[in-house]
Amino acid sequence: MPTSKSADAPHDAPILVTMGEPAGIGPEVAVAAFRALGGRIGGRPLRLVGDAGVFRSCGDIPAAAIVATEAKAVRAPSRPDAGNAAATAEAISLAVEMAMRGGAGAVVTAPINKAVLMQAGFAFPGHTDFLAHLTGAPRAVMMLASDELRVIPLTVHIPLAAVPGAIDERSIFETAEIVLAALQRDFAVENPRLAVAGLNPHAGEEGALGREENEIIAPAIAALRRRGHAVLGPLPSDTMFHAEARARYDAALCMYHDQALIPIKTLSFWQGVNVTLGLPIVRTSPDHGTAFDIAGKDLSDPRSMIAAIEMAAKIADARAQ
Repeated sequence: MPTSKSADAPHDAPILVTMGEPAGIGPEVAVAAFRALGGRIGGRPLRLVGDAGVFRSCGDIPAAAIVATEAKAVRAPSRPDAGNAAATAEAISLAVEMAMRGGAGAVVTAPINKAVLMQAGFAFPGHTDFLAHLTGAPRAVMMLASDELRVIPLTVHIPLAAVPGAIDERSIFETAEIVLAALQRDFAVENPRLAVAGLNPHAGEEGALGREENEIIAPAIAALRRRGHAVLGPLPSDTMFHAEARARYDAALCMYHDQALIPIKTLSFWQGVNVTLGLPIVRTSPDHGTAFDIAGKDLSDPRSMIAAIEMAAKIADARAQ
């Protein structure tokens, strides 16, 4: 496994876009974005990582623009096959390895299907955990970002019933520090402000509707403030996402998946980008899934993939300065 320290990438290092699930829209939007951007973003070339045949089945791509995996995949739109899992996972690990060596400025991942990968023995619940494993990062943090809003779910792909037991003061504190550092380093926010949502309705209403705010979330916020961070909360999640409320902070740390993703998908469905914080490399992804229902029907929209590539290049440029 690579170490957690990556090599410095030059200003013209390529942006790598992985194949994703071959039966979904990932290869389609990767190829469409490549062609829409003319094969480059700013001073950086784009490279597609995965099975060459899968990419070429989605459009004309120069051979030099493809970083081919050793494992092969077959594209059968809307018909996922666990036999493709090796190539899907290799595309991610190959792209990460190149970025860790300094051979790429950023990695943009097309959507994968976790169920299909797990059928083939994939040991991770999703991209974020796999990327943390590959890079040796102690904690990887998912941020969904757009021009309207940045949100971070503290807990991600776990059942809602398991959320209260998965929240603790340390995870809130460590996640918040990663977010605040990334806002400065990657998003050029000089004095970042973080809003922290409560777990319960009305942020627990002083304990009447739940104790997590008083016993876990508020102490974590107090510790962050003692470190000199500007942190608001715990805030009622039903009143923290309208325009006036959003003007008070630069990112919002939420307690569970839908608490974070519903507001950003409502405000910025096609512009929202998944950014993994806490890694030694830059990684983004479009904020949508494999969309098996429309794969291969010429209905996929590359706007979210284009937004992910643009944000990856912007962060890579910021880190290269």
